[in-house]
Amino acid sequence: MINVLSRWFNKYFSDPQAVLLAILLLGGFTIIMTMSQMLAPVLASMVIAYMLEGIVKSLEQHIPRFIAVFFVYMTFMTLLTFILLVLFPLLYQQTYQFMHEFPTMIAHGHQLLLQLPERYPDYITVEQIESLITSMRSATRDAGQMLLSYSLSSIPILITVLVYLILVPLLVFFFLKDKKQIVSWLVSFLPKERHAANRLWREMDAQMGNYIRGKVYEIFIVGVASYVTFAFLGLNYTPLLAVIVGLSVIIPYVGATLATLPVVVVAYFQWGWSTEFIWVISAYGIIQALDGNVLVPLLFSEAVNLHPVAIIVAVLVFGGLWGVWGVFFAIPLATLVKALLRAWPHSPMESIELSQ
Repeated sequence: MINVLSRWFNKYFSDPQAVLLAILLLGGFTIIMTMSQMLAPVLASMVIAYMLEGIVKSLEQHIPRFIAVFFVYMTFMTLLTFILLVLFPLLYQQTYQFMHEFPTMIAHGHQLLLQLPERYPDYITVEQIESLITSMRSATRDAGQMLLSYSLSSIPILITVLVYLILVPLLVFFFLKDKKQIVSWLVSFLPKERHAANRLWREMDAQMGNYIRGKVYEIFIVGVASYVTFAFLGLNYTPLLAVIVGLSVIIPYVGATLATLPVVVVAYFQWGWSTEFIWVISAYGIIQALDGNVLVPLLFSEAVNLHPVAIIVAVLVFGGLWGVWGVFFAIPLATLVKALLRAWPHSPMESIELSQ
């Protein structure tokens, strides 16, 4: 057993570059796992600054960096102001109206369920429907209690949001303006011989930057297309549903399925089995098809080559570790693991043994 462990260690950790990669990964993982709550504004600011850096680099080819940073930052602040003053109040109003009508939808749904035993007596019994209705009422009651407890504890959450609104924009500005100084300071702590880490970072920077910026564009395009389509067809709760559909693209494969349910429910309780309902569902299906077959290939020209099973596992693992941010970065993190396994330095003795 000791010999096996010794060979494994010599194979993967005899190279100093491998030890450096292991230390960097272990240190970063430890900081995120132990200090993520304290450093949450800093981490969120780094993510936002990283997304904006691509636009700054494009503008930097034509104008000085400081002017590019100022222009991009002011655009970011304008968008943030719009979200806080226009979009959030609208979504809150839509959510309140939906929750107000939700009991009526539940009652209507109960009546539809009670008709099933009459139509299909050989497959569904009255006892099964009553059991299902009882479960639904229990779930609705639990959801109401959760919302009530959330509203009672909203004061600390509001304080946290206010802190974020002050710190995050400020940190984003400094991360963009002083990027070179900050990166140089961090790199000064690393050894001069770090070619494996540099190679891994260059590969991940290209793929992660392409993925994150493409995902933001996809959210915006799908959300706007959904809003225009739903508004044209006269669907209720159009802004709320458009935001849900837009954000659903964050979660590969699963998000589209989850977003379909509220669209179908709202359309059905608004029109029933009618022509309008068919139009809405057909238009929504076309949006999903165009997103998956046209928009995604255009935006993700350097799409990562990951198996769907690997993507789903990455969403579950990283989402469980870091919540929404973990879900958003699941594919880049999975790509990081794949690139790390491929670029990890191996012992030269292993190649000699294999050649013999």
